[in-house]
Amino acid sequence: MPKVLVTGASGYIGLHCIEQLLADGYKVRGTVRSLLRRDEIEEALLKCGRDVGKFELCEANLLNPDGWDEALKGCDYVLHVASPFIVGIPKHEDKLIKPAVDGTRHVLNAAIKQGVKRVVLTSSVAAITDTHDGKTVYSEEDWTDTNHAKTSAYYKSKALAEKLAWELISNQTSKKKTELSVINPSAVLGPTLTNDIGTSNEFVRQILVGKVPAAPRLHIGFVDVRDVAKAHILAMENNKAAGERFIICEKEYWFVDLCRTLREAGFKKAPTKVMPNWLVKVFGLFDATTRQMSQLIGDERYTSADKARKVLGWKGRNVEESILDTANQLKEMGMSK
Repeated sequence: MPKVLVTGASGYIGLHCIEQLLADGYKVRGTVRSLLRRDEIEEALLKCGRDVGKFELCEANLLNPDGWDEALKGCDYVLHVASPFIVGIPKHEDKLIKPAVDGTRHVLNAAIKQGVKRVVLTSSVAAITDTHDGKTVYSEEDWTDTNHAKTSAYYKSKALAEKLAWELISNQTSKKKTELSVINPSAVLGPTLTNDIGTSNEFVRQILVGKVPAAPRLHIGFVDVRDVAKAHILAMENNKAAGERFIICEKEYWFVDLCRTLREAGFKKAPTKVMPNWLVKVFGLFDATTRQMSQLIGDERYTSADKARKVLGWKGRNVEESILDTANQLKEMGMSK
């Protein structure tokens, strides 16, 4: 079977990708910033019943070009999942942009040098939806405006990193060229395989513990992490995916509807009222998570995954199932009080 490199092996999405690749019989090499995470990762995979004999781990840092040639040596495919995400707004946008862009450059350059057949890059709908032109319905043809004053650092980081990847792929001069496919997921929910619960799940945790007094008027798409991982593998395997980007989103929700789903399932601290936009901005002065949300309030955003369904044969599970799976796991982990 082919060998696949997965960057960000200890991460929320990356580990799900590894688990599914091993289940499909692939040999997998993962990258981490520190091999001290080895036991944690292997234990998670063993709990899933996976053969860790087909899994190896190596150190590589997004900010450092050293080590990537060695990490990619002998690999047929790359799932470049690793990318920074912080809750809140960084003091300087380069804290997000630099590792995202530099990491993509290091991984893509090494993949091209090593003759990897295809790279599947984890981008985001964040690279698509900040067009600032009044749109509410987006497709893979849209791009976030990285020059607009209102575009956040995270949205810039995803768009700039993805654009660099396409540029590096198009500038290849060798006869045998590395291919690129891009996965653009919406907000990712669902169970974690380790204690790394993921950023969107952190928002769910804050709802469960009562830190969200009322729901911001926020409209956003959601998708299950297991289905995001599956999309990466489908894009890796499908010949028609080369040179394409794919929105991965199952359903859009108003934030209050997500809260009501949790409330109806017995999580009584989930709010059922909508917070006025001005109050969200006031709370954002004192809380980084709320400040991040306040940049999106009021806008409807629809990001259809029709292309992924048609080209890749991708299917997403019911988002309410993902929401409740997330909440119940957080409860089992003692993180819902």
